[in-house]
Amino acid sequence: MEKGTNIYSEVTPQIIDLSKLSENSDYIDPDLFTRFDVKRGLRDLNGKGVLTGLTHISDIRAKQVINGEEVPADGELYYRGYNIEDLIGGITKENRFGFEEITYLLLFGKLPSESELKSFTDTLFFYRSLPTSFVRDIIMKAPSRDMMNTLARSVLTLYSYDDRADDTSLPNVLRQCMQLISLFPLLSIYGYQAYNHYHEGNSLFIHPPKDNLSTAEHILYLLRPDSKYTELEARLLDICLILHMEHGGGNNSSFTTHVVSSSMTDTYSVIAAAIGSLKGPRHGGANIKVVNMFDDMEANVDNWEDDEEVKSYLIKLLNKQAFDKQGLIYGIGHAIYSKSDPRARVLKGYVEKLAEAKGYEKELALYEKVERLAPEVISGERKMYKGVSANVDFYSGLVYKMLGLPLELYTPIFAMARIVGWSAHRMEELSNNSKIIRPAYKAIGPNKHYVEMKDR
Repeated sequence: MEKGTNIYSEVTPQIIDLSKLSENSDYIDPDLFTRFDVKRGLRDLNGKGVLTGLTHISDIRAKQVINGEEVPADGELYYRGYNIEDLIGGITKENRFGFEEITYLLLFGKLPSESELKSFTDTLFFYRSLPTSFVRDIIMKAPSRDMMNTLARSVLTLYSYDDRADDTSLPNVLRQCMQLISLFPLLSIYGYQAYNHYHEGNSLFIHPPKDNLSTAEHILYLLRPDSKYTELEARLLDICLILHMEHGGGNNSSFTTHVVSSSMTDTYSVIAAAIGSLKGPRHGGANIKVVNMFDDMEANVDNWEDDEEVKSYLIKLLNKQAFDKQGLIYGIGHAIYSKSDPRARVLKGYVEKLAEAKGYEKELALYEKVERLAPEVISGERKMYKGVSANVDFYSGLVYKMLGLPLELYTPIFAMARIVGWSAHRMEELSNNSKIIRPAYKAIGPNKHYVEMKDR
């Protein structure tokens, strides 16, 4: 091995050969999944999930019954029985920030009164403080290039500072969850500032937390060097957080929360596992892919106003000839929604206001063109079992870009919101826990006889 090589990162020829051996031994004929009726991804061909649990927390509706048959419908999302569009409409009408109020709703199943909300918000604000020297000893040491890994490490390390870390009683778990909800912006943004300084050579900004700002305001205050932001910026970020807080128990990270909670492990381990799930580009990392895809599109499409030229680029995407050559139009399509994603529908109206304020009208027009053309292109190139439409990631990445947020924080911001949903699902799992979650896998390999070393 050459001098200076990082032995922890080197993939040697031996490792490559062993990986091929592993790949060959692990390969399963796709026809076997059909023969044994295996629901790959816990979904059928129509995208309908296998029922694995019951929940009060949220509901996703994407179909309606007409003449006894299920047909696609505009998507609807409900938090504890309340339509998300009604919740955001009410908050917007009354011109207030809503993240803390909807956090209360998801955790406790009811909309808070004014006094209940103040008491709850005061408690969240009280928890906006990290243990002494945590920033110096944990966050500033060995900063990662990936903020989700930094966040997971910080969450696991908080276990060491909690005298009741393994106590899974509901009051204690609620206390832990409320603390993590309050701390996620600090952990994520301080982690980014450390990376930006030590890896990128930029100035280091560590603003002390404030207990008189909404969560959205607090994020912008902590992140920006001058801590300044407009009301429009903060309110749109607040709406993004609300839309990302929860999405049914069946999404990958919330299901992870249920699975790991069912083993009766500690809160920090559960949330770290959920973070690992959300990090994946098929889940929380998708909005980064959307922004990168559009950057590539803008560089390679000469006339953004020409439908045929944009359509030609989208066809190249599907045929693995453009961008990352994965054959995907990122931000289009969803496992459940077909006609429309209510989160994208809500967000789009507010995106227009911010685009006008920030001078992004031309870029927004390109997004809208792709939203219109992509379903047509996909249906012409692929066999489809259900319709496709823009999902929430399609516009959230553009919002974060207009807000000037660094790409490294796109997924952590998702986590700052989804920690609320994870907390609600953890509480729900512990309230009803009776069995560890253990699905079945069918072994398909033949039995073998042991062969002595000399005969191999």
